[in-house]
Amino acid sequence: MKVWVLGSGSRGNATVIDNGSTRVLVDAGFSSRELKRRLGSAGIPPESIEAVIITHEHSDHMCGAARSAHRWNWSVHASAGTVLGAPELVDADVRTFDAGATLTFGTMSVQTVPVSHDATEPIAVIATDIVAGARAGVVMDLGRVTTQLRDAIRELDILVLESNHDEAMLARGPYPLSVQRRIAGASGHLSNRDAAIIARMCAHSGLQHLVLAHLSEQCNTPDHALASVSAALARSRFRGRVTAASQDVVHGAFVAGRRGARAQQLALAL
Repeated sequence: MKVWVLGSGSRGNATVIDNGSTRVLVDAGFSSRELKRRLGSAGIPPESIEAVIITHEHSDHMCGAARSAHRWNWSVHASAGTVLGAPELVDADVRTFDAGATLTFGTMSVQTVPVSHDATEPIAVIATDIVAGARAGVVMDLGRVTTQLRDAIRELDILVLESNHDEAMLARGPYPLSVQRRIAGASGHLSNRDAAIIARMCAHSGLQHLVLAHLSEQCNTPDHALASVSAALARSRFRGRVTAASQDVVHGAFVAGRRGARAQQLALAL
């Protein structure tokens, strides 16, 4: 399993998950021209993407989806609520699902998990290589972690996790109090402290990459996010790598290898 974060932040988000035979894009929050440039930086032909899964209707996650899908023949997948909340998608050929559904693309199984965010029907994405057993999660734009999401993100090999803001920087930053409360609320965004708690909860010896994403350019820094999460992981079983993704740089490929026991179990189940 390989993951590339093509860029992450309030100006656009997109992540590629590749299991060797299938490539799926999670979110398309850049123009088709910019997506092509970023995919090119990762060595990925746009035509090799099979599908784009949109996590919610906010423009920084889906503004380039319809045009890019038409240009490169991607299938578009979004929750029914996301389509209702996104006029840009109403006339597109979108395959809808209910949050919580599991989608299948070739040998990749994608679990969608409802999350707490101020969107109509937002989701996190957990992808599993059906043959090799490797698992990758993209968990962004949420204010709190539910029991369902907590269970879904255990035993991952790669986790892209929101670490949006430093609480002190948010409090003294440029946003009015109403916006601060929205960001820090149960339907807002995860703070560095929240991300650290979740990272510690998910830490295990098989987690090879933890990528901190959706960092606020106004109320966070990579150093703040990395310090908070790394401190929480210091006495855990985690022996992987922590990376802070940025808005303007393509990060990856983050690679997870084959998992023997899981692979055998899944292969027998096919």
